[in-house]
Amino acid sequence: MNLTKTDLERWILDFADRIIEQHLVLSDLDAASGDADHGSNMERGMSALLKSVPDWDQAATPGEFLKEVGLHIVSSVGGSSGALYGTIFLRMARAVGDAPTINPVLLSDAFEAAARGVAERGKVKQGDKTMFDALAPSVQALKAKLTEKKSLSEALASAATAAEAGRDATFDMVARKGKSSYARENSRGFIDPGATSVAMLIRSAARTLR
Repeated sequence: MNLTKTDLERWILDFADRIIEQHLVLSDLDAASGDADHGSNMERGMSALLKSVPDWDQAATPGEFLKEVGLHIVSSVGGSSGALYGTIFLRMARAVGDAPTINPVLLSDAFEAAARGVAERGKVKQGDKTMFDALAPSVQALKAKLTEKKSLSEALASAATAAEAGRDATFDMVARKGKSSYARENSRGFIDPGATSVAMLIRSAARTLR
């Protein structure tokens, strides 16, 4: 199955809906050891995205669409969340290039590029209690299932499950990056909000890109 710009649009709009529905939960998680604005920042950006996407007729290819999403998030979400989510989509766009459609292997490569971009931009690794703790295992699971010749639907479902397990694993971690790191040991015992929203991103992909 090859994905088109329309498929990607369905994914992003589903993700935006989930963020808007859950933004208070995300902010509550952020309040535990951060500045309580992850949910509100993401909700602002996703609400703007819902209004803007229908007007992006000029974004004809998947790569162009992903680039538009990334640029929009950078400008509308703001802060570190905007920079990191922007990096996810801009790196995906670069990996996809001008391909007219995205096959499963190219999608996997794009997600891998996104994870690498987050690691570089945020200077993070697994175990730092960040969004990367959900993103990295999801990419690993996606690539593993595709290597086993599983369908894209199965691979994305596995990726979503891995992202959620990575999210849950942040509960026992001590934050080493971002504002949460200032809380030191007090950051333990709370799930990371960035990992939570990334898990939502991957679950939306599993729900829509099949």
